[in-house]
Amino acid sequence: MHFIPRAVLPELLDTMAPEEPLAQRSRRDLQRIHIVMNTRNTLHRALRRLRLSRPPRRILELGAGDGSLVLRLARTLAPLWPDVELTLLDRHDLISATTREAYRDLGWQVSVVTSDVVHWAHTTSALHYDVCLAALFLHHFAEPELGEILAAVAARSDAFVACEPRRNAWTRLGSRLVGVIGGNAVTRADAITSVAAGFAGQELTRMWTGSSKDWIIEESRAFPFTHCFLARPRERVANRPES
Repeated sequence: MHFIPRAVLPELLDTMAPEEPLAQRSRRDLQRIHIVMNTRNTLHRALRRLRLSRPPRRILELGAGDGSLVLRLARTLAPLWPDVELTLLDRHDLISATTREAYRDLGWQVSVVTSDVVHWAHTTSALHYDVCLAALFLHHFAEPELGEILAAVAARSDAFVACEPRRNAWTRLGSRLVGVIGGNAVTRADAITSVAAGFAGQELTRMWTGSSKDWIIEESRAFPFTHCFLARPRERVANRPES
């Protein structure tokens, strides 16, 4: 199948100060976009497909934004995944006191790492995570930076799940209708840019193969607009007890 090549361009929201009213509104728009894209449920299904042998204790989210997406996910997972240490990584600390308190109410401990992800990827760290998540984040990066980020994720986590824009005609159409759900000018422009930088086929799989570990990879479309990628070490499956 022929795919239009990725085109990674700066998004308006990334160039704006967090306190700008248009930026704040656009981040609220993103919450609605996650609902339309069914991101929380897609992440949940992908995490179930990892078939973890035990509940994770340490989870990392790359490009966490305001932390609201994983909070919605945590409300579903907390009864089965108690006492999680959640690390939210982003260039800005956008996690409100209300969101932090909501995590604490679920029994999850939250810490925020304020860092550029490429800098994080190049930094030596002894911290290791059971699961790493990314949602509508990897598409911001072209090679070679994206390959460097994925290599760092593979080295520092036991499993990885990413939900990104799917680069196809259906999603391109959807990106032009973001105004229907109330998206402001920044969100409308960035939606089109995001889809052009999204993923298709096995593009993330090809970039992941530089890892020294032997991983089982799944990469596919998740209806309606999402490209889903998950990776887990092969030995995790090989050592799984028989049901």
